[in-house]
Amino acid sequence: MAETLLAILLVTSSAKGPNVVYRWPPSVVNTRPRLSRPRPPVDGLELDNPWRASHYSDNSNLLAETHVEGAVDVNIDDYAWRRPTESRDRSMSFSRSTIPASGRDSPCNDDRREFDPIANEYQCLFDYTAQFLAGMLCPQRHLCHQKFELVIDNLVFAGHPVCAEPDGVWRFKPDRYNPGSRGRGSRHRESNLPDKDNSEVSLGGDTCSTATPKSSWLHMFHLVLVFDLPDPSSSASGNIARYFDTIYEQIAFTVTAVLFQEQVLSNFVELECDAIGSLETEYMVKGERFSDFVSHAQRVSSIATAMKNLYDAIKSSNMAHITLNDLPLELQLPPYLDHLLHSEEEFELEFMGRLENQTDSQLWGRELSFGWRLPALVPWKSLLLLDADQELDPYVNLRGSHVHAEERSLAEGLIKFLETVSVTLSLADMASLLDWDLHSQVYPTVRWLVHHRRAKIVDTVHNGLKTIFSIAPKFDKPLAALAAEFKRDFPQPPISPLPTLMATISNSNSKQADNHFFATVVQSKDLISLYHEVVLWMLKRDLLITLHLHVRVVTTAELKVCVRQAHERKLERRASHYLRGRRRSSRRGDHGVGDALEHPRINMPWLSLSPKVARQYPRRSMDSGQSKPSDISGSILLEDAEDVFDEISEEDSGEENVGWGSSEDTLEPSIISDPGTASPLERKWLAAMSEGKDEYIARRFALINQYFDGKRTDDEILYTAEISRKQLREVLHHYEEYLQTFLHPA
Repeated sequence: MAETLLAILLVTSSAKGPNVVYRWPPSVVNTRPRLSRPRPPVDGLELDNPWRASHYSDNSNLLAETHVEGAVDVNIDDYAWRRPTESRDRSMSFSRSTIPASGRDSPCNDDRREFDPIANEYQCLFDYTAQFLAGMLCPQRHLCHQKFELVIDNLVFAGHPVCAEPDGVWRFKPDRYNPGSRGRGSRHRESNLPDKDNSEVSLGGDTCSTATPKSSWLHMFHLVLVFDLPDPSSSASGNIARYFDTIYEQIAFTVTAVLFQEQVLSNFVELECDAIGSLETEYMVKGERFSDFVSHAQRVSSIATAMKNLYDAIKSSNMAHITLNDLPLELQLPPYLDHLLHSEEEFELEFMGRLENQTDSQLWGRELSFGWRLPALVPWKSLLLLDADQELDPYVNLRGSHVHAEERSLAEGLIKFLETVSVTLSLADMASLLDWDLHSQVYPTVRWLVHHRRAKIVDTVHNGLKTIFSIAPKFDKPLAALAAEFKRDFPQPPISPLPTLMATISNSNSKQADNHFFATVVQSKDLISLYHEVVLWMLKRDLLITLHLHVRVVTTAELKVCVRQAHERKLERRASHYLRGRRRSSRRGDHGVGDALEHPRINMPWLSLSPKVARQYPRRSMDSGQSKPSDISGSILLEDAEDVFDEISEEDSGEENVGWGSSEDTLEPSIISDPGTASPLERKWLAAMSEGKDEYIARRFALINQYFDGKRTDDEILYTAEISRKQLREVLHHYEEYLQTFLHPA
């Protein structure tokens, strides 16, 4: 998580000047070296010999040192790229004079600081003096109360500086921007400098004029996050900007908003800086190490403790639980945020396209739609409660005496929801049992639980464990550690060791029948409750993947032949009907012509032709001389044939638009990709599949075949079509010759 994060700084500005009050970690690691050429692996092969040969005159002395026992020293400096301006120490260009964290004069001797290595620990930071760095991180007043970002070489400084009013008093001001802007001057990354009156945005959000009870020496403070600038070529365009925007919104802005509020209400930040500054002065006078000072500062300052906990949580991909002036906060970054910086990773396509549906993204909300790799929030999914910290048990918090009376009913409803949640119930089932609205009550509760890592969205598990599982391709922990944990939690003899259990589940995927968890693992109804706990244990650790049934419709060659023959027979019947009608009307109108019509049609095979071909047949017959009746009777017969087919074509124009004779009209088997938007010819094939079937089965197939596109899962089909699993199996059984079924995780 946030692999580029290097440090967190608290910078202040007073009448004495800017200063770095506190930082964590104590020993700041500089940016990772950039390579000027690929570094070869340590395998004894000197793969960069061509480069060394081309630069022999520049590296003749270095080559002699690297040939040690035939191995390549990958740590030599000639692989690292250096900026032309890095030939000298940047900190030597700046004054060593400093101001303590309290903003007051220091009793320390400046000459002693210049040469004392312990004093340098306090004042040297990223090859800069702390005072010079603080000066760069304290912008002018018109640049406060908005996003701050500064890039120096390979370092990125991001934060949200805030300042007091010109009279030195800290107070809230009306918010002049809409709530969605969250104090950011621009969604783009240009340096926009708005007017002074319009650039300041209140973090407190209070429109009343609330101020500190007394003026203070603190003019400005700035919580700064320092990052190692990622290589722009390592990720897709725009990802790095989005990466820093997310960290700013989730961490820097939120913490600064709370600090600003507490500074306005109780002068909190100034008092904390006084405590840290006095302690720093004491340790510097005694000549004690900087690491001892930062450790002691955490015992006297909640801001120092919060900065340490925040840094450790971000680096370990955990949720940060911090307290500022007795105000608890839960902060976190999206779990997969760092994947933005690795565009060549295989998981990025899945990560970026997981919520490609705009509706799914809107259901999760802005904070959860990016960097979380969450499945779609849909009614047929279920919810799995995760093991929570005992100190943060939601039941204890909701039942506590601090819950207000007007919130009591809401807390009781949430407790009832937590007691109802089960992986065997879908979200729609939970809403029905609780008599809650799915979108306005269930979904917001689910979003809150997922956002605070109290729960996760999973696929619904069959109550009898007749669910088909597969093993996840990657584990978060080594298999040996997972096996030891599994053995500790499930020592019962009927349960196999974790590796054996995984092997059984994996082998079941190759079976065509009886491949669900109950048939392959449980095999006894008495063990269902015990194995329910096993499934929950594995789902919480992302060891299982649920396989879903997907269905596609296949039109066989035999079906297509039957449909075409039926179409031709229909044309024959219609042509015969029209011809008989014309013959009867001709007899009534002209007996002579009627006699001619009674002439046998020996050379007229047009009944088996399509109307388009039949219209061309009389002309070919006349030209070839195959039919030579009398002039009157022959011409009347041919004219009647053309008129019949013209009338058939006009009345059956819909048949002409079906697609007969098109590239789609072939006798080879094919798949109907989307039955819900099937073409007219595909609809004829679908209708022909139901010939000879029971009426209620045919009606059900006509209702649900629109979902047989290979993309929808069986759970989605059951929920959307409002049918039971038994009814779905019945349709699949009666139409199995036309259906292709397969298992897939999504």
